[in-house]
Amino acid sequence: MKILKLVMALAMFSSSVSFAQQQIPLYPNGVPNSKKTPVTYIERVDQTDWITGVSIPTITPYFPEKGKSNGTAIIIFPGGGYAGLASGHEGRGIAQEFNKIGVTAFVVKYRLPSDSIMLNKTIGPLQDAQRAIQLVRARSGEWGINPHKIGIIGFSAGGHLASTLDTHYAKALIDNPNNTSLRPDFAILVYPVISFGPEAHVGSRENLIGTKPSADLIELYSNEKQITTDTPPTFLVHATDDDVVPVENSILFYEGLLKNKVKAELHIFEAGGHGFGLNNPKSSEHWFNWAASWLAGNGF
Repeated sequence: MKILKLVMALAMFSSSVSFAQQQIPLYPNGVPNSKKTPVTYIERVDQTDWITGVSIPTITPYFPEKGKSNGTAIIIFPGGGYAGLASGHEGRGIAQEFNKIGVTAFVVKYRLPSDSIMLNKTIGPLQDAQRAIQLVRARSGEWGINPHKIGIIGFSAGGHLASTLDTHYAKALIDNPNNTSLRPDFAILVYPVISFGPEAHVGSRENLIGTKPSADLIELYSNEKQITTDTPPTFLVHATDDDVVPVENSILFYEGLLKNKVKAELHIFEAGGHGFGLNNPKSSEHWFNWAASWLAGNGF
């Protein structure tokens, strides 16, 4: 009888949570732009799901409970200064929250820029971001996703990667034999690194393009300068007192969206600092609710 009760309890529990599959390799036939991985370059995950040493990028799907999916999907890029991935509170936790509103979510474990494993470290993360949206769009029918409702969300340096995909989707840096659109349908950027100019998070900039980057590279990855009229609708969240990634990053991107007449919404908390993930401890308001309303209002 006790065993029966346990089985029933587990069944009830499993029906109320999202379901993640196993990690899916982004490149089953070999990782582009890669060198032979040194034996000392080892992937590690700590107790908080902080990941370093990624050489085999993956994507992990999280599906809403049966009957709740609405066909929208979101691809998640955790932050970590391009030095690691905060895949717990900026990855899995975010995916589970989207599942609650019927959105299928995918957490990307992308390569961190490194001369040890890449021929060109400046394009490695963007290649993985492009491949992630290419894969989700290609398998959208299998996963019950509307291929025209696939968005992205990024946090901190993951926000830089998301904003790079948001503005650099036209030039494919991966094989794309079917000419699959690499353009996200929408983007959500949370305390994102945007600019590589004076407002930059220096650690993210140096990790991606080096300590002595050319002016052209700085310009290329200052994503507020890469916005066009075709940039996807974008929702931004930041805190005024962010002392890691200045709030000016989000403001610059928002102003660029307005200048190009792109649908945009910006929320700035009075306080909250950096890296708070889903819940800002300094506010009773929840940015996720604002984002969900924005998605609904724009037909996503």
